[in-house]
Amino acid sequence: MSLTIETRAAGTTTPAIAPALRVRDLVTEFRGRYGAVRAVDGVSFTVPRGSVLAVIGESGSGKSAMLRSIIGINPPTTLVTGEISVGGRDLQTMSPRDRRTARGSDVSMVFQDPLTALDPVYTVEKQLVEAIRKHHEGLDKAQARQRALELLELVRIPSAAARLKAYPSELSGGMRQRVVIAMAIAGRPTVLLADEPTTALDVTVQARMMRLFRQIQRDIDMGLVIVTHDLGVAAELADEVAVMYAGRFVEHGTATQVLTRPSHPYTEGLIEANVRAGQDRRPNAIPGAPPSLDQLPPGCAFAPRCRYAVSACWDVRPITQLVGDGHSSSCLLAS
Repeated sequence: MSLTIETRAAGTTTPAIAPALRVRDLVTEFRGRYGAVRAVDGVSFTVPRGSVLAVIGESGSGKSAMLRSIIGINPPTTLVTGEISVGGRDLQTMSPRDRRTARGSDVSMVFQDPLTALDPVYTVEKQLVEAIRKHHEGLDKAQARQRALELLELVRIPSAAARLKAYPSELSGGMRQRVVIAMAIAGRPTVLLADEPTTALDVTVQARMMRLFRQIQRDIDMGLVIVTHDLGVAAELADEVAVMYAGRFVEHGTATQVLTRPSHPYTEGLIEANVRAGQDRRPNAIPGAPPSLDQLPPGCAFAPRCRYAVSACWDVRPITQLVGDGHSSSCLLAS
């Protein structure tokens, strides 16, 4: 994707509008006493302002490690290299203090389990007010409380004033997730990262949560990166979809391209394994299991599970190639 260019009168400069998020050659290695494991292996993508990227794939493919690398909350022994730029600001070159300040104002994150993301011994008001004053230092407590109330109303929490006095344990799972979203957008971030934000919710609440994400994302004009196992969520919410396997993006394109015209066998397998309304056949599970990241084959990491694999797939690591307008795939047999 290219940068958006504003049209101006002849003779004037034409500045490029920086995308919400730009990631180039991101590598994440977890280092321990027995060596290093590369959980994210050279991932690159761009998310324009107002756009949604859904990242799909099985557990252990590197999706959460990628999000944690972007926001900068991996363990101290983790090595992260590559470019991570938010609104034109390179987070990787920031000092540790500036990087901490950037969390919440430049980039924020909604975690999978809202109960563990909230402190059980403090009320919703105290936790929201603390987050708001961190990013808006000029506000006093009364102003921050009013802003907290506005945020709860923004995320569609009924009886918002009463909910401010509640503890997390007094709220339903859907309500807690809305509170976590409110905290995440308190600093009006340029990019919001969401790690499986609907997993713990029932189907009806999931649908409402997806509409809420889309509405907030449009209201704030931020970029949204959502990690999900649910292809229905990706189809409903995303502008673009990236498929991740063994730390790499193996397919990337618009939601329509990836989910209706998959070019990589892994994407095809995920779609066939998915349960859809009105489906007249049993889902077909992908055989085998994802590989151990410290024992990847020399060729395509998916080759041991791929029904189309040929001998070259075991020896040659596929490069990413375009298979359509903005649609890329990492498969030797892609066309």
